[in-house]
Amino acid sequence: MSMRTAGGNDDRSGWILLLKNPLVLRLACLGMILAFWEIAPRMGWVSPVMLAPLSATVISGVTDFGVFARNLGVTFGSLALALLIALGGGGAVGLLLGSVRPLRTTLLPIMSSIYAVPLVVVYPVFTAWAGIGVESKVLFGGLYGFFPMLLATAAGVRTVDGGYMVAARSMGATRFQMIRHIMLPAALPSIMSGVRIGSAMTAIGVVVAEMMAATAGIGFLITQNRTMFNTAEVYFGVFLVVVLAGTIDWAVSVIERRAGSSYPRKVRTL
Repeated sequence: MSMRTAGGNDDRSGWILLLKNPLVLRLACLGMILAFWEIAPRMGWVSPVMLAPLSATVISGVTDFGVFARNLGVTFGSLALALLIALGGGGAVGLLLGSVRPLRTTLLPIMSSIYAVPLVVVYPVFTAWAGIGVESKVLFGGLYGFFPMLLATAAGVRTVDGGYMVAARSMGATRFQMIRHIMLPAALPSIMSGVRIGSAMTAIGVVVAEMMAATAGIGFLITQNRTMFNTAEVYFGVFLVVVLAGTIDWAVSVIERRAGSSYPRKVRTL
């Protein structure tokens, strides 16, 4: 009897440990979502016009895969260029504003106020300047991610201990050396947070711009199929957007781990 009890306890303990595994819980949640996606329209819980079954969504995506692939390529190209503007430009300006006191006290409050404005209201201005082609999507997406990257970088630079800067300056360090060996390592957590948020906001900006006025792209395809009540195609487009956003988040995580190993939290000695 005791052996059976011990065996039963071991089995329960194994199940408990398995259920506590984060990967198992994530997969279980994903499985429940996919099951609901398939069952709810089939059982009439949700109208198929509002939610197409998972199987119908997959079939529509496979059938029109060439169309989706071409438009995904357009979106990816626009997003890559927009990320250069958002992350590169936002990081450079944030580093400048955070490290130069007169600029920080003058311009940083203005940048914070602009970030609070819903930028989608100015998208018609972008279309007036650059048309409804790729250019307006790149500019709008880049602007959407520019401000969170700028503000996060500036906030990270402001946390740098002034004593390190004074010590580096007394040892004859150049401005570039102080930025590389002191500012960037100390501000790295904030900068990576800005990269993560800025990347997500840039992707949102590009897709939203494509949905509002475009001739190609996943956002354009979603809007086009929505107006034609092709629900399955709409959800497959949404699925591709989710995959694209997940890929970006994974890439940022890889960069964050590598950057953390290259620039440890302790400031390097000059």
